[in-house]
Amino acid sequence: MQSRLDKSPVATWWWTIDRWFLAAFLSLMGLGIVLSFAASPAVAERIGLDSFHFATRQIIFTIPALIVMLAVSFLEARQIRRMSLVMICIMLVLMVAVLYIGVEVKGARRWVSLAGLSIQPSEFLKPAFVVICAWLFAEHKRQPDIPGNLFAMLLLALVISLLVAQPDLGQTMLVLGTWGVMFFMAGLPWFWIVALGAAGIGGVFAAYTVFPHVAARIDKFLTGEGDTFQVDMGREALINGGWFGVGPGEGTVKRVIPDSHADFVFSVAGEEFGLIMCFFIMSIFAFIVLRGLSIALKEHDDFTRYAVGGLVTIFGLQSAINMCVNLQLMPAKGMTLPFISYGGSSQIAIAVSMGMVLALTRRHPEKRKQMGYTFSQRTMPAE
Repeated sequence: MQSRLDKSPVATWWWTIDRWFLAAFLSLMGLGIVLSFAASPAVAERIGLDSFHFATRQIIFTIPALIVMLAVSFLEARQIRRMSLVMICIMLVLMVAVLYIGVEVKGARRWVSLAGLSIQPSEFLKPAFVVICAWLFAEHKRQPDIPGNLFAMLLLALVISLLVAQPDLGQTMLVLGTWGVMFFMAGLPWFWIVALGAAGIGGVFAAYTVFPHVAARIDKFLTGEGDTFQVDMGREALINGGWFGVGPGEGTVKRVIPDSHADFVFSVAGEEFGLIMCFFIMSIFAFIVLRGLSIALKEHDDFTRYAVGGLVTIFGLQSAINMCVNLQLMPAKGMTLPFISYGGSSQIAIAVSMGMVLALTRRHPEKRKQMGYTFSQRTMPAE
């Protein structure tokens, strides 16, 4: 235990970090490892790998993810902005490169191989995009003559264009929704609210008419016809589990769902550990989002407010989309459950994002002064 009199960087970090956030993130990482042992052996055996191949790799991915999250949480707001600027420049270049040299999977190019490692640039682009847009919105509010809102719109158009070109409509929806929330927090006029809403509806219609796989997924969701095997089996797993589950390792649906260790790990949790576990997982995600938005609303610094609000929004939207697909409330979409689904790029990118949340929500003396809670004000008696 660190003493409050200790002024070392680690001690200062420990006494200023939001330990509720830290506990929630560590809980999700732990659940990811536990559920990987439950969901992945059947998948590994089906494709001829060692039973614990994916579970072992999940642990291997979690270790650097934890290190990255803690390292980023030591940074100051200025350093977060600088890191995000470097990240977004690199990832935009990789997003262009992936269109030409990326690995094609099911008709989409989203992965690029670097030094033997497969990286999904869009995963790392998201937190950097949120932070840079937060900075642009904050600068425009601080000095209205700076066209920060315009630059944020141009950056959004660039990112959306690259995502659609892959194509990755799920990430496109995620980025658009998060950007809209941040723009709303920045106090956009009602004209823009209506315009963005109309653009979103138009974008969905355009995706339905232009991309056959999008139309097929929406049609299958609305009519229930066609290949709905995975979502049907995911829902059946949740029904089979009931309130308390069939027991660890006793699930059967995971043996036939191809992505039970990734996109449908929530269904495996429901079958083996019951709806109680599902509600527990949902409560952790809800706690993170609600706590983040609550802190953002009380924050005096515009940049911190927009950045924290945007980061927890994109985190919450991604988890909500994954769980809704598992519950057959949305068309199937390849969206991982943060910190729980199997995946290296996703784990590290989410760790960076949540490390930023930890860094930006740390309690600093200068913030307390802005809020009027200096030590002398709390201890000096009234005259």
